[in-house]
Amino acid sequence: MKLKIFCDSADYKIIKKLNNNLLVKGFTTNPSLMRLVGAKDYKTYSKKILSICKKKPISLEVFADNFDQMLEQARIINSWGKNIYVKIPVVNSKGFFSGKVIKKLSNERIKLNVTAVYTTKQVKKIIRNVNKKSKTIISIFAGRMADVGKDPIPIIKQSVYETKKFKNISILWASTREAYNYLQAKKCGCQIITMPPS
Repeated sequence: MKLKIFCDSADYKIIKKLNNNLLVKGFTTNPSLMRLVGAKDYKTYSKKILSICKKKPISLEVFADNFDQMLEQARIINSWGKNIYVKIPVVNSKGFFSGKVIKKLSNERIKLNVTAVYTTKQVKKIIRNVNKKSKTIISIFAGRMADVGKDPIPIIKQSVYETKKFKNISILWASTREAYNYLQAKKCGCQIITMPPS
């Protein structure tokens, strides 16, 4: 099982440079990373990135907190390119599970990256809601767990086990903190790890 490295950045220059790097198999971005690089208009900036990253998978996130708006934004983002995975937070800011959004989009065969996942309970709920024929990435925030003293390894291992019979579901090790996390993710059987350019 080969572990794919995705680059976690919204920096146009970095994406342009790493898009030709064979080691980098895809990209993940989020609204905070976009703000960090000074993107003023989400659509314009995303399309600028997509003009160079045309083949490798790239995750672009919705920024709505309301489920109906999430659905609307997800469909618009998805229409920008065939290599897009639409990032949907597993819960909104009120703590409500985004199950209906995940289910609807997945049934429309929109590729999803369900993000900010912290528990195997959430992973099981995601599995129940996705269309198994549609591609889905489940991003587990291993680094943030470790930041607060929680060992992410058991959760990652269990999530890999829960999804192993579904070929269209990938487990992604997110919020990477150090190079050693690559070896940990590989040992756990993760399909993807997303790493900052540094």
